[in-house]
Amino acid sequence: MKTVIFAAIAAAAAFSAPAFAQDAAPFTGPRAGVTLGYDKFDGRDGFTYGVTAGYDLAVTNGVTFGPEVSFSDSTTSAGAGAEVSRDLAASVRLGYTLTPQVLAFGKVGYANTRIDVSGAGASFEGVRYGGGLEYAVTPNTYISAEYQRSEYEANIGGRDAGLVGVGFRF
Repeated sequence: MKTVIFAAIAAAAAFSAPAFAQDAAPFTGPRAGVTLGYDKFDGRDGFTYGVTAGYDLAVTNGVTFGPEVSFSDSTTSAGAGAEVSRDLAASVRLGYTLTPQVLAFGKVGYANTRIDVSGAGASFEGVRYGGGLEYAVTPNTYISAEYQRSEYEANIGGRDAGLVGVGFRF
């Protein structure tokens, strides 16, 4: 887990230099936050919690684009003694500024989920997509709400998540 967090911080730091030139544009620059919410895997409900990091660039007036990485865990069961474990994702996010405080966004990317059965585990890869809203409480603090859908290989089922979060822009 420490490796993933450090990698996310390093990725955000690598892109931070251009952020100083875009201070006037809302919803741009490096960001990091925590999320929690409802998790449903293959028809079974649970709770998910995690961290995210990303970098948003102003593409045009009111439009942002950038990478996002996330790491989360879940209390969701996969049935037959199996537990849904850690979840890693790398996505790209496209946003549109609705008001100076509200950003609507959509995202798509790679997802990797681990499922543990009696101490042994297997990882499954897939695609994740979703969207949501981000509200700037202050110029450096935001809250968010989003929906995510993940589709995995090997027909292991899909995953739906409804998340809320709080984060900081640097």
